[in-house]
Amino acid sequence: MFIHYYRNFLFSCLFVSSVCVAQNDKNKALFVIVDGISYEQLKKVPTPNLDAIAKAGGFSQAFVGGEKNTYSQTPTISAVGYNSLLTGTWVNKHNVWDNKIQAPNYNYWTIFRFFKQAYPSKKTAVFSTWLDNRTKLIGTGLPQTGHMQMDYYFDGFELDTVNFPHDKNAVYINRIDELVVNEASDYIQEQAPDLSWVYLEYTDDMGHKYGNSEQFNDAIRKMDAQMGRLWEAVKNRQKKAGENWQIFITTDHGRSEPTGKNHGGQSDAERSTWIVTNTAGLNDYFLKSSEAKQFPGIVDIMPTIGRHLQIPFPKEQAFELDGIPLTGKLSVVNPVVKLEKEKINVSWRSLEKEGNVKIWLAVTNHFEEGGSDNYMLMQQLPVTAEKAALDISNLPKGYFKIVIEGKYNTVNRWIVN
Repeated sequence: MFIHYYRNFLFSCLFVSSVCVAQNDKNKALFVIVDGISYEQLKKVPTPNLDAIAKAGGFSQAFVGGEKNTYSQTPTISAVGYNSLLTGTWVNKHNVWDNKIQAPNYNYWTIFRFFKQAYPSKKTAVFSTWLDNRTKLIGTGLPQTGHMQMDYYFDGFELDTVNFPHDKNAVYINRIDELVVNEASDYIQEQAPDLSWVYLEYTDDMGHKYGNSEQFNDAIRKMDAQMGRLWEAVKNRQKKAGENWQIFITTDHGRSEPTGKNHGGQSDAERSTWIVTNTAGLNDYFLKSSEAKQFPGIVDIMPTIGRHLQIPFPKEQAFELDGIPLTGKLSVVNPVVKLEKEKINVSWRSLEKEGNVKIWLAVTNHFEEGGSDNYMLMQQLPVTAEKAALDISNLPKGYFKIVIEGKYNTVNRWIVN
């Protein structure tokens, strides 16, 4: 009874490519969140299916939690992490602070809303062991999201206590996860939705109950087997239909040490996660993250999928994204801004050395209320300069949004006093 079926191109191509490209019906994307598996614990368990997917693309340690001790510090809590992936922003923007999901700021669009706005005839799907992912985070049917709908959804089974009686050991959650994965695998093979999300819960339940334990390790092995079924479905589509599938598998938070039973804080273990992907064209920001000791974040998955699906992000909305694409060319990464009396010192690291950067500044945040901010072009200089000083002596004090716009991507930072 919980199975349901439902049967303007935007002006900017930022994050899609350097030029607008034609819609590609062969490009498909699937992202999976498996709940609460820290990087440290994942390393302890053989995961042959994740390894096979990573062999086709890559694997990286990653992080959640925003920038620690700054305006974007984000609780390492489940729904908070999900929404950081969906919107490509940290909690100071999307406003989901805990699993109650009391007041999401829908002005920061999810990947699904961007996709349906750009390609209304293309198909979306969600397969989830938690109903709130669709109804509250994606916000289907809400006026705040333009009453958007998913084309297919398979969720809500945790509310069915007749067919899935609840037990203390969360066996019912494992049964639901299995049902969700089987449906997702079948639906992908038969219908090949263009953009899909699979969410599974059981691993987090075992972490809370048993911590770093054999029970938790067994849950990770079960998860890996489930990823194998999804991977087979995708490979079948690629072989039979010639489709170009991009998969991202990640988790929403790590776990506290030494027990591994909790999360929510800002310890390294709670912030430490991972990303597995089959995607081609991974850039140095992803491939050399361990070398640079600056790992990709959960927010980076959303703009990466955007590039693959050729989603055009309007400029002001692109200015708000905290994520950086993990594929293709990048102009700027690792921005740092520092207020010093009458100036703001801005620095960055340039990857592609061609072209200029434009440095924009706004002194308001009307965007969070559905309005627009007046971005002033402060400087334009070669991307290889990697630093600039902005004169703010004649500007209102107290709040600044700084955007560095390069040829291939933009990055942003705020100063909040």
